Amino acid sequence: MMKLLYEREEIIKFSLKMLTSRLTTGSGGNISVFNRDKGLIAITPSGIDYPSLTPEDIILLDAQGNIAPYQGIDNCATPSGHPPLNPSSEAGFHIALYQQRPDINAVVHTHSPYATTFACLNREIPPVHYLVAFAGKKVPVAPYATFGTAKLAANIVATIGNYNATLLANHGVVAVGTSLLNAFNTAEEIEFVARICYQAESLGTPVLLSDDEMERVIEKFKSYGSGKK
Repeated sequence: MMKLLYEREEIIKFSLKMLTSRLTTGSGGNISVFNRDKGLIAITPSGIDYPSLTPEDIILLDAQGNIAPYQGIDNCATPSGHPPLNPSSEAGFHIALYQQRPDINAVVHTHSPYATTFACLNREIPPVHYLVAFAGKKVPVAPYATFGTAKLAANIVATIGNYNATLLANHGVVAVGTSLLNAFNTAEEIEFVARICYQAESLGTPVLLSDDEMERVIEKFKSYGSGKK
């Protein structure tokens, strides 16, 4: 049986959802899942359009970011329909995030247009709407560095802290979570809040939520969707 088949299939599903949700275009962005029990990371390959991905195309890395010697593909020397593939060029910051925070099991990187607009302004997304709590009290901005570099990975890790999302200056968005669904939902909600902030600022000056209110919302989110009252 193929190693991390479930994770591979989930990555393909959410990669396609990035397109249909308009969080990216073409092969932009990347997704990974860390199976900590098996010590393996499944990550999208570099430069392949999402609609053409098959489970065999998803790359497996070890916890240090090395390509796993056995990819768990039975009777298949190369990924189906494609020549040998490389992991995402941004694998470095995925690895850095997993090493920095043991609560992170999935990373979603998007180029969503409204959030990326704020990133290109080098502006944080403030608490204009309570749903910013998916990330924290705000969405910070990691300083710019060339994509795929160790400097970018260091900037992301230094900026994200305990937040669940950060903007990448002049680049895009990174969202993290305990699961791929959780990380994707965060990326999607932050794009929504970015759009609301953009629209509100087009009409006037948004009224921001207080620190105290954001703390209350974050606390309530801990049981949100769990069936608890």
